[in-house]
Amino acid sequence: MSALRTGARKLLRLGLWCVGKLIATPIRRQLRLLEEATLHPEATQQLLLQRILQSQTETAFGRDHHFQDIRTVADFRHNVALAGYDRLEPYIARMCRGELDALVAHQRVHMFALTSGTTSSRKFIPVTDQYLNDYRRGWNMWGLKVFRDHPETKFRPIVQFSSDWNEFQTEGGIPCGSVTGLTASMQKRLIRWLYCVPACVSKVKDAAAKYYLVLRLSVPRAVQMIIAANPSTLINLARTGDREKETLIRDIFDGTLSSRFAIEDAIRQELGWRLRANPKRARDLEAIVARTGTLYPRDYWPATCLLGNWTGGSVGTYLRHYPQYFGAMPVRDVGLIASEGRMTIPMADNTPAGILDITTHYFEFVPESEIDHPQPTVLGAHELQEGGTYYILPTTAYGLYRYHIHDVVRVVGFHNRTPLIEFLSKGSHFSNLTGEKLSEYHVTGAMKDLLQELNLSLTAYSLAPCWPEEEEGIPYYGLFLEKSDLASEHQGELLVRRLEEMLRERNIEYAAKRDTLRLGAVRLHLLPQGAWHEWDRNRLQRTGGTLEQYKHPCLIADPQFRRSVAVLQPEPREWAGSPGA
Repeated sequence: MSALRTGARKLLRLGLWCVGKLIATPIRRQLRLLEEATLHPEATQQLLLQRILQSQTETAFGRDHHFQDIRTVADFRHNVALAGYDRLEPYIARMCRGELDALVAHQRVHMFALTSGTTSSRKFIPVTDQYLNDYRRGWNMWGLKVFRDHPETKFRPIVQFSSDWNEFQTEGGIPCGSVTGLTASMQKRLIRWLYCVPACVSKVKDAAAKYYLVLRLSVPRAVQMIIAANPSTLINLARTGDREKETLIRDIFDGTLSSRFAIEDAIRQELGWRLRANPKRARDLEAIVARTGTLYPRDYWPATCLLGNWTGGSVGTYLRHYPQYFGAMPVRDVGLIASEGRMTIPMADNTPAGILDITTHYFEFVPESEIDHPQPTVLGAHELQEGGTYYILPTTAYGLYRYHIHDVVRVVGFHNRTPLIEFLSKGSHFSNLTGEKLSEYHVTGAMKDLLQELNLSLTAYSLAPCWPEEEEGIPYYGLFLEKSDLASEHQGELLVRRLEEMLRERNIEYAAKRDTLRLGAVRLHLLPQGAWHEWDRNRLQRTGGTLEQYKHPCLIADPQFRRSVAVLQPEPREWAGSPGA
C-alpha cells in the first residue's frame, strides 16, 4: 500500500509539473508585458482607459456620462466626476434586479463581491468574466514571482483562507459574498490537490470552528505557503493550534474531527478522505509539545514556508508576533487588494510596497491634503512624486469609474518609470477634534516604532478622542489596550508618554494643538483581557464583513467610544497585568 501511495504521489507531481509548465508560460508573458509597460506608464494607462470606455459605452452608466464623446483624459475627467459608492448605488440596484447592462456590458455576472464593511455598510461589486480575468492575472503574477524567489514553495501544499461566495442572493438571483470563495470553487481539479483547505470550508461561519478545521486539514501536510490577507488571521490560527493542541493531535491520530466545533454534517461528509488517520504525524506533534510546551507553526511546518499577507498600514503591528509563532518564515505582502480590485503587485519580501498594476486598471491620484477641496489636483500615475501621499482612485472594466475607495497610499520609489506604492490607511480613519488632523497612519507608524523600542507586543489597541468628565476639562486622546498586555503600571506610563512624544513629532498640527492647550496629553485606558476580541466580534456582526477581510481600527474617531467599553480603574500601587504574548 505504501509503494502504491508513493507511486501515486510521483505521478501526481509529474502531472502538476506538466500543468505548471502550461500555466507558467502565459504568466511569464504577463510579467514581461508588465515590465515593458512600466517603462511607459502614461501611454499604457491612456490606451487602457480608451479600451475600458469603448467596451462600456452602451451601458446605462456609459450613456448617462456620454462615453461615446470621450476622446481624451481631460474629456473623461469632465464627464465623470470623482465619486464614491453613492454614485454607483442606483445602477447596482438595477443590476440586483437583473438589469446587468445598467453598469456593465457583460451578459454574465457571477456574483457581487461584498466589501468588508470596515468604514461603512457593505458595498456590492459586480464580478464579471473581466473581473475574474483581472483578479487571476494579478494573483498569478504575484505567485510566479514568489516561486522564482522561493523555489521550495513550488508545487507544495498551500493554506489559503476563503469565505462564502453565496451568503445570499439578490432579487434577480445573483449570489453575494466573497470572491475568494468563488475562485476556490473554480480551481482546476488537479491544482486542488495543492490546497489543504477545500472550497466547502469557506461556508463555515463560526470563527473558532473555521480556524480549527483549517489546522486539522493542513497540519498533517508539509505546508510551504500560507495566504490570508490579514496577518491577524495567521496569529489567531497559530494561537488556536496551541490552545487546541490536545484535541488536534487526537483527531490527527484517530482520523476524526472533534464534535465540539460548529461544523455542519454536510461539510464533515464532504471532507471525507482528507480526515484519514495519521498516527506518525500525531506522534511527531506530541514530541514537539513535550520538547517546547507549545504547538506553534514554527515547529510543525518547514522554516521555508512563505507567509502571504498585508504588511502595511495598521495591520503591520501584528507582524511583531510572527517570530513567536512562525519563527523566521519569509513574509511577502499580497499587495493592495480589495473587493474592488487589485492595485499593486509586490515583487519582494518584507515590504508593503508593490508595483502599481497599470496594465489592469486606470489610476488617478489626489494629494492627501486636497481630497476635500472642491477642485483638487488630479494626477496620473506618471505624475507622482516619491514620498508623496495620495488618495488612489481606480477606474475598472467592471463598473468602477474614478472610484473613491478612501485608501491613502505613499509612493516609496519607482520601478522603471512606474511608482512603487504602499498602503497607509483608510482615509476615513482620521480624527479632527480641534484641527489636529490625526490620521490612522500617524498612529500606526508611531506605535510600530514604539512597540519595537519597548520590545512589547499588544493583543490590539485603539486610540480614540475623549472628553473628560469635568466641565472645564479639555479633550485628549485615550490609548485603549488590554491590561494583561502590560507587565507593570510603569510600562503603561512609559508607553503613553512616548506615544505622546512621537505623535507630536509626526504631526505638527497635533503638536500645535497640544502647545496651545486645545488638546490634553494622551492617557492610558485599560480594558479587561479578551475585551478587544469581543468588541471586534460584535463590530464584525454589525457591519457584516468577513473574518479574513476585517481590520481592527487603530484610530476610532468617535468621541463617545470611551462610554461604550468597560474601562478598568486599577489601583495606583497594584498591577495584575502580565507580559503580553
